[in-house]
Amino acid sequence: MAGPHHESAPPSGQRRRRNPPGAAVGTLVPRIFLVLVGLLLGYFLFAPRDQTSSFSPSPSPISNPVSSISPTLQVSSDEPKTAAMSTEQTFIAIKPDGVQRGLIAPIIGRFENRGFKLVAINLVTPTKEHLEKHYEDLKEKPFFPGLISYMGSGPICAMVWEGRDAVKTGRTLLGATNPLASAPGTIRGDFALDVGRNVCHGSDSVENAKKEIAHWFPNGTVSWKAAQFDWVYEKA
Repeated sequence: MAGPHHESAPPSGQRRRRNPPGAAVGTLVPRIFLVLVGLLLGYFLFAPRDQTSSFSPSPSPISNPVSSISPTLQVSSDEPKTAAMSTEQTFIAIKPDGVQRGLIAPIIGRFENRGFKLVAINLVTPTKEHLEKHYEDLKEKPFFPGLISYMGSGPICAMVWEGRDAVKTGRTLLGATNPLASAPGTIRGDFALDVGRNVCHGSDSVENAKKEIAHWFPNGTVSWKAAQFDWVYEKA
């Protein structure tokens, strides 16, 4: 019989099973991990959507540059303001030298290609009185007699052209009074060399254009709309 301080021996053929060291910890870690995963899923699934997370960084004042632009910002444009320009008529005359040299068609083409509209034309040999009236502001000049003689030496092609800023632009198309000072591409710059044979005349102001048109075309001009009008002007 065993003593009081001795354990009884296991039955024959059986051994006592002992848990290996750390076995309890090994089974506890997966359980803790699963609990944490469940808590995180529950937070993201059931947390209120209208609350901002405390971990969200505060927006930077320059994070959205578009929103800082004032709605009243206006973009400047270098395009010309056509509203300030006006439709005018100008008097253009091809002088006897231009007629004799066959320049009527090329000169008309310059104005038509620019977009101007021909509203009056007449091939005429003016009288001395008519020319003296036209050039009355030059009657005190020493070259006045020679000018009248030259302008009456042959037919003149008198015309009235109409369009936006016709007087100023018409003068630009003609070029400087002295052909040698006229830029290439202008009528005088391309077709003339001598100031006494500078091919054409053009009104130098809106006021003078009205006087010259009334003088050369007392019966008025023709009013009509060109088919190309809407292709020349964006706005009337």
